[in-house]
Amino acid sequence: MIQNILTKLFGTKSEREVKALWPLVEEINAFAETLRDKTDEELVQRTQAMREDIIQRREQTRNELESRNLDKEELKKQVLAAENAALDDHLVEAFAMVKDTCRRMVGESWKVTGQTVTWDMVPYDVQIIGGIVLHRGKIAEMKTGEGKTLVATMPIYLNALTGRGVHVITVNDYLARRDAEWMGQIYKRLGLTVGYILNSMDNDERRRAYACDITYGTNNEFGFDYLRDNMSLTPEEQVQRGHAYAVVDEVDSVLIDEARTPLIISGSVDAPTDTTFTTLKPAVQNLVRKQTALVSELVRKAEQCLKDGKEDEAGLYLLQAQRGMPKHRQLMKIFQEPGTIKLAHNVESAYMRDKRLHEVDEDLYFSIEEKTHIIDITDKGRKVLAPDDPDTFVIPDLGEMISEIEQDDSLSPTEKVEAKEKAYQLHAERSGKIHNINQLLRAYVMYEKDVDYVVQDGKVLIVDEFTGRVLPGRRYSEGLHQALEAKENVTIERETQTLATITIQNYFRLYDKLSGMTGTAETEAEEFGSIYDLDVTVIPTHRPVRRIDHDDLVYKTKREKYNAVIEEIADCYQRGQPVLVGTITVEVSELLSRMLKRRGIPHNVLNAKQHQREAEIVARAGQKGAVTIATNMAGRGTDIKLGEGVKELGGLHIIGTERHESRRIDLQLRGRSGRQGDPGSSRFYLSLEDDLMRLFNSERVAAIMDRLGVEEGEVITAKMVTRAISNAQKKVETRNFGIRKHLLEYDNVMNQQRQVVYDLRNQALHGQDMKSTVMEFIRDFIDDELDLLRDTAPDNWDWDSLRQIFSSHILVDVEPGAIREALGPEFTLEQFRDYLVDQAYAVYAARESLIPPEIMRSFERFVILRTIDEKWKDHLYAMDQLREGINLRAYGQKDPLLEYKSEGFRFFQEMISDLNRTSVQRLFRTRIQGMEQP
Repeated sequence: MIQNILTKLFGTKSEREVKALWPLVEEINAFAETLRDKTDEELVQRTQAMREDIIQRREQTRNELESRNLDKEELKKQVLAAENAALDDHLVEAFAMVKDTCRRMVGESWKVTGQTVTWDMVPYDVQIIGGIVLHRGKIAEMKTGEGKTLVATMPIYLNALTGRGVHVITVNDYLARRDAEWMGQIYKRLGLTVGYILNSMDNDERRRAYACDITYGTNNEFGFDYLRDNMSLTPEEQVQRGHAYAVVDEVDSVLIDEARTPLIISGSVDAPTDTTFTTLKPAVQNLVRKQTALVSELVRKAEQCLKDGKEDEAGLYLLQAQRGMPKHRQLMKIFQEPGTIKLAHNVESAYMRDKRLHEVDEDLYFSIEEKTHIIDITDKGRKVLAPDDPDTFVIPDLGEMISEIEQDDSLSPTEKVEAKEKAYQLHAERSGKIHNINQLLRAYVMYEKDVDYVVQDGKVLIVDEFTGRVLPGRRYSEGLHQALEAKENVTIERETQTLATITIQNYFRLYDKLSGMTGTAETEAEEFGSIYDLDVTVIPTHRPVRRIDHDDLVYKTKREKYNAVIEEIADCYQRGQPVLVGTITVEVSELLSRMLKRRGIPHNVLNAKQHQREAEIVARAGQKGAVTIATNMAGRGTDIKLGEGVKELGGLHIIGTERHESRRIDLQLRGRSGRQGDPGSSRFYLSLEDDLMRLFNSERVAAIMDRLGVEEGEVITAKMVTRAISNAQKKVETRNFGIRKHLLEYDNVMNQQRQVVYDLRNQALHGQDMKSTVMEFIRDFIDDELDLLRDTAPDNWDWDSLRQIFSSHILVDVEPGAIREALGPEFTLEQFRDYLVDQAYAVYAARESLIPPEIMRSFERFVILRTIDEKWKDHLYAMDQLREGINLRAYGQKDPLLEYKSEGFRFFQEMISDLNRTSVQRLFRTRIQGMEQP
């Protein structure tokens, strides 16, 4: 209540911000007037002068601060503050120059994506306000049709003067090219360069685009280029040049809707597994058939015992059936009856108490722990799978086998090596076969087609458990995906593993300054604030919105709803009023299209796969008599301009066929109509069968409809229904925010590690002084190895092990007698460490003397980069495996996230130690062909 009174008195936060910017707008307009008599060449000269001033002030600050020995982060912070202060000082002039350039271009024509466009825009005052908000690193919420693309030109031009590049992020390739060719004329006229990135471009084209002052592209292109840059082996392969300032068009779509799926670059795992699964499949199928028949018999016996009142026996049969096939339909049906689950649970508790649970499983072919997804094949099952080879499921003790080979004096050294190889091979074959059988069993009994995955175009595609949407490109790991492919008789693809990954959230956090534009951001203001540290400012419209948003109409069934939608479309078509029909799915758009064809109403159908022709159709959707059916996101970023005589008919009419789970998407659909003060209208048609309606107790609404005596085909409009829908949407939005936050919390663990590895990698890739990097690796390796000796006296050290480690890695022999002679009998660990470092440096220097310096530096760079990539790839694989199983820790009353952080840190420390160890060994022991004498 008090909040409402204060808002009425002082306005909202956005209104107060906008009010404070008006004096600056007046300054910009006044300055623009002074530019009218300047030539184009003079404006280009001003661009150059402002650029030089901004760069000089930034670099001067950097030079002054570098002498103070500030830490890296503090130095960067103060240098950026100086740069932003310089930008603010030039804001009025820069914005005025863009405005005046737009005025000069009015009436000029050029080609944009193959179409001729004629320039007719000069920024309004509210657009200038939007530009200031973007420059200050905020989100500008502007209604559809308010010219967001033009708004961005002013802060883009100003920030491009830093010389560090501006990235403009669009939702698809078409808009990236369109905006670069359309708005690019302004920047070129002012003396700046413009480029764009498309999915089809090669590295050279990308590098040229990034070298421009302003670069347009999609978030996927920018993100994947960043990952690829951090996998390149030479500086020449890299394409990006840093992350200074980004303007994100349709910021809600990019930073929120796409934030649940991380960017991943995958590679094939070396070992092919297809034949193994194909070979094992018949035996596993047979086992599953036998288990299904057995469980059906157990369920039948349980039912009979329940009828006879033999509850203990029934409980045992039910428990066996549950452990044999928990998703057995008849079993699930019995468990719906009161008390039956408790019977099975009581028997399980009794057997567990006596440590006899294994007896329950003895009659089964395999047992399933549904919670942990663990399958255990019993002796009975093993006999079915391998009746002629009982040893198939016995994994040999590798340590014992190696020990026996070592102690066998009858074998020559060569024969011992061969015997060890066979032992390793036997161990790998047996354990691999058992693993693959387990994965095939999981595929058959734990993963359901059209629930956990779908089969489309001969591929097994994972279904997102949260959204129910297919996740193209994602694969289960550890051979499970191949097992599913074998089960479904489709081509078995090689297993993949992650080579590089980053979430959308953490990619955009790389930028020194981030801003964005959208028509609908206020509903997600909390998420923008907490994850990206971005404030939302609502920019007023240039003209008042005249669109009429009608109340929702609610029907009992989808069939009635669609009939009503078709009637409304037919009515609009007869009057000549254009209609845009928004659907959530492609299926519904095709259904409505068939219904319209039967009525003889011409129309266009669009789905969310945007391309050039689609943008043209959307642009024509405002012509008289046009009927356009589109998924809700179709045509985003393209204005729908009204044709001749349409305003008199009421403007563009929007029909929503269902409420989206996000209020934002509904607002975006409505916002297609009523641009810049044009008339328009919108209405949503709902039914009790819609997904969202089922989320909030549709029985209650159905009861109201019954009380009101609503007959089939009749409709209700009730405020209660609208309120309930809004509440349901808020619940779904909260859940989705939780999912994105959860993903980010886990990726933050990886993000810190990623920064360390990528910094180390860039140091190796670009570092001029490779030798000092190598010396650091040597010191770190020695420190890691000696760390274990910190609390023991030299007499108790394992000298044989130390000699083996240091001679094999840095070619230094640490014979105890020689060490005592060199350092004295009472030497310390620190003295020993310094001795090792000196010896290693001397060995390395001797090696260097045989090789030309430029070849040695290239060799060092190659070794370190290759080793970093190899170890980072293995670490990502280990982290993937950890992430997949970490939620099971919750059953042990442990916080999975804390466990992931702790384990992840341990993995990372081990990876860094391994990286040092392997790099040093390769640097000392790899021979450069033709450069060194044997």
